[in-house]
Amino acid sequence: MAALMLQGTGSDVGKSVLVAGLCRALANRGLRVLPFKPQNMSNNAAVTVDGGEIGRAQALQAIAARAPLHTDMNPVLLKPQADRTSQLIVHGQVRGTLGSANFREARRNLLPEVLQSWERLRQRCDVVVIEGAGSPAEINLREGDIANMGFARAANVPVVLVGDIDRGGVIASLVGTRGVIDPDDAAMIGGFIVNKFRGDPALFADGYAAIEDRTGWRGFGLVPWLSSVARLPSEDAVVLERGRRRDTDRVLVACPMLPRIANFDDLDPLKVEPRVELAMIPPGTPLPAEAALIVLPGSKATIADMNFMREQGWDIDILAHRRRGGMILGICAGYQMLGRMIADPLGVEGPVSCTTGLGLLDAETVLGSRKTLTQVAGVAFSQQFEGYEMHMGTTSAPLGAQPFATLDGDRPDGMMSADGLVMGTYCHGLLASGDLRRALLSHIGVRSNGADHDVVVEGALEELAHGLERHLDIDGLVALAMEQRG
Repeated sequence: MAALMLQGTGSDVGKSVLVAGLCRALANRGLRVLPFKPQNMSNNAAVTVDGGEIGRAQALQAIAARAPLHTDMNPVLLKPQADRTSQLIVHGQVRGTLGSANFREARRNLLPEVLQSWERLRQRCDVVVIEGAGSPAEINLREGDIANMGFARAANVPVVLVGDIDRGGVIASLVGTRGVIDPDDAAMIGGFIVNKFRGDPALFADGYAAIEDRTGWRGFGLVPWLSSVARLPSEDAVVLERGRRRDTDRVLVACPMLPRIANFDDLDPLKVEPRVELAMIPPGTPLPAEAALIVLPGSKATIADMNFMREQGWDIDILAHRRRGGMILGICAGYQMLGRMIADPLGVEGPVSCTTGLGLLDAETVLGSRKTLTQVAGVAFSQQFEGYEMHMGTTSAPLGAQPFATLDGDRPDGMMSADGLVMGTYCHGLLASGDLRRALLSHIGVRSNGADHDVVVEGALEELAHGLERHLDIDGLVALAMEQRG
C-alpha cells in the first residue's frame, strides 16, 4: 500500500482540490485510491454510507476516487459554533465540544483513533492520498499535532508541500517553511508543488530552481490556474468572502452570509444556471430588494445566527421581501429560522436560550442532543431528488400543514406556506437535482438549463485530473508514495 500526504504553506493554497484531482487521476490509471484527512475544521459536511459525517472536501475527494463516502476518510471533524468553541465529531459522531482551553490536550488524545481509521483505510486500497490542515509552518501548534507532521511522522508517510503563487510570496513561503520546521519534520518532505500559476511558466523557471536549491526538495510541478476548479464545491467559507454581486440582467437569488454558515455548497447548483445571479450578502449590506428568491442557509449556531440576522436588519429585509410576494427557501437551520420559535433547553449550541424566529411558517423548533444523520430520497414539486439530513433538533408543525417534500415514500419533510412562496426543508443537496431545480426556479420566472449538478462536478473532476496529468510529475509522486520514510 502506498501513501502520499499534501500539506500546504498556509490555508486555502489548494490542497483539497489537488487531492481530489490526484484521486481522480490515479483512479483513471486503474488504481484503487482513497482520500484521507486526519483532522478537518469545517461547517460544510456530508453524510456517509455508514451513518456519520465527514468534511465536504473529503466527500468530493471520495467522489473523485469513485469510492463510497466513509467516516474513516475524516476521523476528526471540528465544526465551529462560536469564536472559541467547536463541536467535536469523531468517527462521524458527535462527541461533545472543544474549547480553546482544552484543544491541544484533547487533540493529542485523538491520535490513536485517527490511526485506527488510517489503518482500516489503507487496507482497502492501493494508495491513500492524504490532505493536511493549515500549515506545518504553524510551529506554535506543533505540540500534539494530528493534522500535519504529527500524523505524517506517526503514520510514516512522505509529504509534498503545496505553495500558492497567486497570493504572492510563494518562494518565501516554501523556503521559509523549510527554515522554521523541525529538522525531523523537514525530513518527511520529499518535494513541493507550486499551485495556481497564471502566465508564462518560463517566467518562473528561475524561481522554481531557487526553491529547489534553497530547500533541497525536488519540484513536482507548476500547476496553472485551472478553470474547472470553479465548478467544484467549495469547502471553506473564505471563498464566499471573495464573491461580490455583479450588475447583470439575470434573476437575482440572495443568501445572507451568517457568521456560522454551514453546508453552503447547497447553493452551488445555482451557479451553473446561466439566468441566475447568486449573491452572497455580507454583513453590513442589506438584502437586495430586487432579489426574486432569498435562501436562508444552514448554520452551526441557529439561535446566535438568528439574533445576528436581527442585528443586521436582515429580518426586516426578509419580511419586506415576503410582503412584496417574494419567494423564500430555508434549508435546515434556515428552515428553523422561518418558524415562530427556536429553543435550546439543553444548551446544545451554547448557553440555554430561546429566541423567536421570523414567524413566516407556523412551526417551532426544539434543539436536542441527538443528531440526525441520514441519506434520503424524496419528491418535491412532483420531482424526485436525493440528499441528506444533518441537524440537531426537531421542528413541529400543525396537523395538516403542507410539507415541502415527501421522503422515503411516506415521511413528510419541512413545511410550505399556503401560497407556496415560503418553504422550509431539512434536506441538504436537493438543488443538485436538475428537475427539482427547474421546477423551483420556474416559480420565480427562471427558465432553468436543468443540468444535473453531479454531472457538472464529474466533468470538472475529469478536467482537473487531465490538467494535473499535464502539469505534474504524477509518476514521480507515485514513486514517492511508495517510499518508506525513516
